[in-house]
Parts: sequence; structure tokens; C-alpha cells
Amino acid sequence: MEPLYKLFIYRNKLIRPYIELLLRWVDGVTYAMSVVFILSLVYEHGFRISFGEAEILRDLHHWAWLVFLTDTSLHILLNYSDTRQKYKGLTWVVNLMLYLTLVPVVFHEPEVPGGVHAFWMFCRSSLYHTVLLTVLSLLQLSSGVVRLLGKRTNPSLIFASSFLIFILLGASLLMLPRATYHGISFIDALFTATSATCVTGLVSVDVSSTFTPMGLFVIILLIQVGGLGVMTLTSFFAMFFMGNTSLYNQLAVRDMVSSQSLNSLLSTLLYILGFTLVIEAVGMGILFSDIHGTMGMSLKEELAFSAFHSISAFCNAGFSTLPANLGNDLLMHRHYVLYLTISFLIILGGIGFPILVNLYETVSYEVRMLFCRLFFRNRRIVRRVHLYNLNTRIALIMTALLLVIGTLAILAFEWNHAFAGMTAAEKWVQAFFNATCPRTAGFTSVGMTTFSTQTLLLMVVLMMIGGGTQSTAGGVKVNVFAVVELNLRAMLVGADRVTIFNRELSTDSIRRSNGTFILYLLIVFTGIFALSLLEPRASVMALVFECTSALSTVGSSLDLTPTLCDGSKLIVILLMFVGRVGALTLISSLVRQKKIKNYRYPSDNIIIN
Repeated sequence: MEPLYKLFIYRNKLIRPYIELLLRWVDGVTYAMSVVFILSLVYEHGFRISFGEAEILRDLHHWAWLVFLTDTSLHILLNYSDTRQKYKGLTWVVNLMLYLTLVPVVFHEPEVPGGVHAFWMFCRSSLYHTVLLTVLSLLQLSSGVVRLLGKRTNPSLIFASSFLIFILLGASLLMLPRATYHGISFIDALFTATSATCVTGLVSVDVSSTFTPMGLFVIILLIQVGGLGVMTLTSFFAMFFMGNTSLYNQLAVRDMVSSQSLNSLLSTLLYILGFTLVIEAVGMGILFSDIHGTMGMSLKEELAFSAFHSISAFCNAGFSTLPANLGNDLLMHRHYVLYLTISFLIILGGIGFPILVNLYETVSYEVRMLFCRLFFRNRRIVRRVHLYNLNTRIALIMTALLLVIGTLAILAFEWNHAFAGMTAAEKWVQAFFNATCPRTAGFTSVGMTTFSTQTLLLMVVLMMIGGGTQSTAGGVKVNVFAVVELNLRAMLVGADRVTIFNRELSTDSIRRSNGTFILYLLIVFTGIFALSLLEPRASVMALVFECTSALSTVGSSLDLTPTLCDGSKLIVILLMFVGRVGALTLISSLVRQKKIKNYRYPSDNIIIN
């Protein structure tokens, strides 16, 4: 046994480094092939290709299949122990599906029709191969992105870079010949891609007449990815399939999605994706039932319309496929359900995923308690006291206050102005809708230029406040605004600490909230000042509205966006990007962070007032 034991040790010592080197080289080739395969799909569906080009792409897909097959086989044969720990059950399912593509290669086509013949044809179909290779490519790329976190790279830099990469990819896709009817300039494609990825809604071209169904699909895909967050999707895809990642990776992802612990990390990601898909599906169903047979669309067009607007509303994007957005004459006077549904989708998307998770857990707990009281009456039940966390309570109260105040104020200012000629029910619906949309979803039903100055100023404030943290919304966030107001109240009453609901707010929360608010004001002022130089003919109100809308990722405009010059569009693009990524996140990714010092300087006071 001793010679065999020594042989085993020497084999691991001498051969294993070469095996690991070989597998790293194979992984590198597989990553490169994943990128090439995705680009080939874009070329195939974005351009009008000839028969010869189709043959080249077919050969390229065959080589991609060989590379993935080789990569999977080598990992299993040469490093099975690590591979078994690394892969989860779904990864083995995908690998099994990859090996099923060998069935037509090994076995001849069955001569007798039936289930075996159908299975053989399924394994041979080009659609099956394309979908499988696409999943494998996305899996490889997602794993590569998550592994970057293990390199001790700044997570804020990765987060900002991921949005920048998707914006550039989106702009490239929108410039494809099949994406537009008559072509589009790069600056307009970049503007639209930024607005979609940053879920803003500002557009420099007319969406309905410029983009083909393929272009609209690219836009809604960018909206979905931008609303959820690139790192959320890639982290979920990698962790759900690959399973074990490094501890540092999991800590970085946990901070990004605000998970309470590493044990609940994957469940939090599942909650985020689950809530998104379920809410968007329900919203799509309600929208479809409301518009079915009323707008002169085919069934396919009605489904596409419902899906597009449900996703756009929940992600707080504000994009619409209709001319004049949701102020189209086909909708204005008969579709109360549509406006209310979109309003509630905006609220749910802008309230924040942590709040949705907390609400779900609270409802689940109440249902379990009710079940226990009904069927286990003799059992003593200890009830939890704090079901809603502090963040949830602040966000819900602030959201309700802003909606009520905004609705009543807009109704009062516009009853006989912009809403003149509407019925009382239409006025209430439009007031609620237009109080909801400035909370970072730039849908429009009534022309923004028809509103009074008081309503526009109120909308500027609503846009500045925005939605909840860790949501699809922008702005300074309701949580930040609440903390700033609470700090101001404590200062006015002479309190030495900031408290709410019998909880004392931490100094770090107060500092970050004040810093976020001041930084927002500085950036929006810089944007207004820069646009005033480039657009001297525009009114101050239009400039303030445009910059606030861009930085808060709202998407509302006083008809200024299509008239902007290229330089002004670049400034608005930058504002949208900063607003979606977050000013503090962006700056912290670029500025070198100071180390925590173990000493303190003597304190002193500054004369104020």
C-alpha cells in the first residue's frame, strides 16, 4: 500500500499542476467562444445575411458546440472531485442536455416513426442547439463576472462598469439594420440605450415610428436588465447554476442585494427575480384584459403591448410603444384600469425589493399564524413583535404621504386647467397617475407643457425624492429624504440624537443621507448650468425639469429632449448614468478610500448662525 500511496502523492504533485493549467487554458478558450457565439447570434438576427454567411455562421455554431463539449468533458474526466463540488444539480442537467446532442451523431435516424424518432429529431434540431449554446454561453460569462469579485476588485467599480458595458452593447444593437425602420445616429442610439438601461424614459426620437419589433425587443430587454441590475442577474445566474463561489464573492453580492445573511443570499436573489416575474405577469394579464379588442390590434400585438408596458412600468422606465406615450387618444377616455394598473406597477417597482421581501415574509407569517389559530387552538403561540423592519415602515409611510399629497395637489391645480373637459372620475385617475409617474417613471398621459407652473414645481420635488432604495426607481430615495427631514427635526427641537419609532438612527446613516442629498443638488445644478450654456433658447423651467428628470431617472420632459444638440444629449446621458448607478457608488468606485484610523483629533466647533 505504501508504494501506491506514494504514487498517488507524486501523481497529484507532478501532474495536477499541468492539469490545472490545461483546464485554465480550456476555460479561456470557452470564454472567448462564448463571446463569439453571442456576437454571431447578434449578427445573424441583426443583419440581412447571404447564403454564404449563413453557412459560415452554421460552421461557427458547430465549433462552439465542440468547444463546450470538450470543456465539459475535460473538467469531468480530469478534475471530477472539484467539478462535483462546484456544479449544482441544474448544471448537471445542462451538461446532460449537452451530451444529448451526441445522439444524432452516434445513432442513425430511426426508420420507424414514433417517440424515439421524435426524440432523435429534437436532439438534432437547430433551435435546441441554439438555445442550449446560448444558456451555456451566458453561464460562462456570468461565472466570469462573479469571479471578478474574487479578485478583490472594487464591487462599486464592477457595478458601474456593468451598466456601462450594457449601455454600449445596447447602443450597438439598436444601430443594427433590422432594429430600426430608417436608421438611427449613434448619439440617438446611445441616448436610447442609456435611457432604457438606466430605466429613465427620456427619448430623443419617436420610439413607435423609429424602432422595429426587434428594436423594441432590444429596448425592453435593456429595461429588464437595467431594472433588476446587471450584477443581480449575473450573480443569480452564476450562483444558481454553479453553486459554490468564494466567500468574498458571496459577501460582495450580499451587499449589492441587501441580503441579511449568506444563508439567505440565494433566496434573496430568487425573491427578487420571482417578485419581478410574478408582478409583471399579473400586470400583463390585467393590461391585456383591459385593452383586448379596443385598440384595433391583433392578438399578438395586444400581448406584446401588454408585456412591454408591464415591464416598462414595473421597472419605472416610462417607455411606450404608442405615439404620444399613454396620452394616445385610444386610451385617454376609456381605460381607467390601464392607468391604475400601470400606477400600481410603478409603485411596486419603486418601493424597493427589500421592502417587497419584508412584506412577503410578513404576509406569510400572518397566514401561518391564522392557520395555527384555526387548527391548533390549544397550542400556545408566541407571536413575533417586530414584523416590519424600520426601513420598510419609513418607505411605506413616505410613499403613501407623497402619493396622497401629490394626487390632491395636482387635482387642485389642474381641475379646471389641464384636466378641463374630463369627467370627475377621469380627473381623479389622471391626478393619481400623474402623481405616481414623477416618482421616476416617465409615462405621460396629459401633455407636460399644459400643466401649471405650480404642478411642474411639485413634480420637480417628487422627481428629486424618487422611490425606495434597492428598487428600480431613482432620485435621492424616500429613505434618504426621510432621514434628512428627521435630522432637521432633531436639530430644530434641540435633540442630541435622531429617533423614529423608538429606534435611534446610526451616525453613518445620517452622514450618508446628508451626503447623498447634497451631492444630488450639486450634480443637478452642474447639469442645469451646462445645459444653459449649450441651450440658450431653452427656458429655465425646461432645463431644471430635464436635468432633474435625467438624474432621477424619471423620463418626463417639457418637450426639450428631441431638440437637444449632441453635446446636450451627452450631458443628459451622463446624468442618467450617474442617477442609475448612484453618485456615491460611482465616486467611491473612482476615489481611493481612506483606511480607518485608530486615533482621533481634538474636536472643535464651527460658528453657524
